[in-house]
Amino acid sequence: MDECLSAGCNSMPLLRKEFSVEGGVTRASLFVSGLGQYEFRINGAKVGDRELTPGWSDYRKTIFYDRYDVTSMLRGGTNALGIMLGNGMYRVLRTGERYTKFTGTFGPPKCIAQLRLELANGKNVEIATDETWKTHSGPITFSSTYGGEDYDARQEQDGWDRAGFDDSQWRPVIVTDGPGGVLRPELAPPIRIMQTYTPVRRSEPTPGILVYDLGQNFAGWPQIEVSGLAGATLKLVPGELLNADGTVSQRSSGGPQWFSYTLKGGEHESWHPRFSYYGFRYVQVEDATAPAGRNSGRPQIISLTGKAVHTSSEVIGTFKSSDDLLNRIHTLIVRAIENNAVSLFTDCPHREKLGWLEEAHLLAPSMLYDFDFSGLYAATARNIADTQKQDEPNAGRVPEIAPQYVVFGVDGGIFDDSPEWGSTAVLAPWYVYERDGNLPALLSHIEVMRRYVDYLSTRADHNIVAYGLGDWYDIGPGEPGVSKLTTSGVTATAIYYQDLRVLEKTLALAGRNDESQTYAQKADAVRKDFNARFFDVAKHRYDKGSQTAQAMPLVVGLAPEDERENVLIALVDDIRAHDNHVTAGDVGFHYVVDALLDGGRSDVLYDMLERTDTPSYGYQLAQGATALTEAWDANPNSSQDHFMLGHAEEWFYRGLGGINVDLSVKEPLQLILRPQLVGKLTSVQTRYVSALGPVESNWKRGPAQTEYTFTIPGNAAATVQLRSSSPEALRIDGRAPDKAAGVVSARSKSDRIELVLRSGQYHISAPNPKGPR
Repeated sequence: MDECLSAGCNSMPLLRKEFSVEGGVTRASLFVSGLGQYEFRINGAKVGDRELTPGWSDYRKTIFYDRYDVTSMLRGGTNALGIMLGNGMYRVLRTGERYTKFTGTFGPPKCIAQLRLELANGKNVEIATDETWKTHSGPITFSSTYGGEDYDARQEQDGWDRAGFDDSQWRPVIVTDGPGGVLRPELAPPIRIMQTYTPVRRSEPTPGILVYDLGQNFAGWPQIEVSGLAGATLKLVPGELLNADGTVSQRSSGGPQWFSYTLKGGEHESWHPRFSYYGFRYVQVEDATAPAGRNSGRPQIISLTGKAVHTSSEVIGTFKSSDDLLNRIHTLIVRAIENNAVSLFTDCPHREKLGWLEEAHLLAPSMLYDFDFSGLYAATARNIADTQKQDEPNAGRVPEIAPQYVVFGVDGGIFDDSPEWGSTAVLAPWYVYERDGNLPALLSHIEVMRRYVDYLSTRADHNIVAYGLGDWYDIGPGEPGVSKLTTSGVTATAIYYQDLRVLEKTLALAGRNDESQTYAQKADAVRKDFNARFFDVAKHRYDKGSQTAQAMPLVVGLAPEDERENVLIALVDDIRAHDNHVTAGDVGFHYVVDALLDGGRSDVLYDMLERTDTPSYGYQLAQGATALTEAWDANPNSSQDHFMLGHAEEWFYRGLGGINVDLSVKEPLQLILRPQLVGKLTSVQTRYVSALGPVESNWKRGPAQTEYTFTIPGNAAATVQLRSSSPEALRIDGRAPDKAAGVVSARSKSDRIELVLRSGQYHISAPNPKGPR
């Protein structure tokens, strides 16, 4: 067994090589992958600013590599290359006293690299990893994705990554095979240090123990500057919460976990972990003093900061309103999304760090307003394709976690196979396509999509799929977990039906019309049997009448057309009966938000988000949360950094801002601007950098009329839909619609107007609408 139960057995290797260059270098390209994680160095400096690279994958199927332009780092004469390795998810060992979620290894640490040089004299040279490299144990003496990282600065070898270093005591490397995966260029954007948090408070609950409050729950690591005697060791314990005595608690995040640093001795030493991160707000430093305690004999902490480490995916959306609570909820959600976006979407950044799949499709309509996650979704699709079962009797099955480093319970059990999770294989590519219009990218996933839908068909009984986790973490009797309020056949079959409709459309786009029609007929049959099984016509109620059961048929199209309004009313009635509180869980809340949005009931969503008692976002904020928590009630025994309940983010952009983007349809319906004025809100500002270009939708409501400002991207058109008590009084840049520039058409009804506008910026004033919506 590959395990680490004794001190020193987990020391991570250093690798180095020197080479000479004749003349100048005109171009140098480095291609490298180090398993599990690596840091590459040239002539004493780190290459690039990536962290925790390469991206996590099933290393027997795919190994991601990075490419760097390192021309400026090389010189004529002798150069040195160096590599540091960490374990990452590639090698998760049993660690004795330290926390680990599971154990599993693809083998010992290893790397592959190639440096391609174009020289001024016209020659091309390649330097690759081979038997000429040397290795030695390095200062990282413990490396675990879950348990933390230990660093002994006394074991540093000054100059090991520079030319001229004496490596006579170093051993030759062992040339070995890789774990079997195909080398592929990295798909996910680089993970980088994206923010720095400074302490807002420091306490000393007991002598020698300092606790730093960084003010924000984030994913990353602490960075320290310290001075002290050689051999003194600092233990840094991160956590999301505090115990009653002021020390750091890890009950919500998994422990024991810590980072440690052993000093080499000197006036000023700086360090942070390289290959292990954690989700935390607080850091407990043991056996140290603050600068004021200079005579204690303990190492002195000169400074401690928190480095937030997550994807560098571009921020493409902003939201702001006149309501401070809504703004704080928006920030709460965005922080949780950031903290769980690395080279894949994790469920939490500490106790699991696993790619549970349901969030990737359920949160897609929300997250894709905030970030350009096209690269992360491409990496997720690659992991799904690698994880999908190929052999009967489970051919096509997609597990709940990808990469599937571990199976909880039994193969095919409730934590291995659930339609609401596996359907990310079908739904996530479609959501991305709606936003970016990249048809080749969508069609590249079509066989994975088809195989999964065919697998679900084998699990259906009379077109009903009835297994899995259901509406995980809904609010019912007992502890949260498997769905309490909604029958699994409702959520699983509704998702199955949604998969069928998406596959039907995707096959049609591929020109495979006969196959598309086959899946359309299957979907029709599922709709008929679903309604026969679960719909109570007399009560206009699905299943037990839960919020999830009412919402899902509305959103995916299962509800009969003549019953849609009645089903929506029943949903609203249930929400009102719960004092505007949500009861839906991980799966259902997405559909509750969309059902209310599509049904024009933003007033209900507003009332729900204004609650500050449990269960609500406001209650989480009242409990001190700075990132979205796993449980609606901010249970301190649950993670304080999950993004699975963040579906209100879609309402901020698509509801209040009214920005609706769907590039799967034709102009001018690709972009619809339909802002919804609700409650006591007096202003909203939204900006979204779409694939068409930047879109802005802002409004400011006065006592009698509302001023709107819209920006429509170049070479695009938009449909603008506004409610008003007097549509005939609407003015565009001070003119009636039929006289204003850029207006393609204008149609009005008693209380609303629909405009088709060309690209440009428009200022529109209109009398306020009547009624609460």
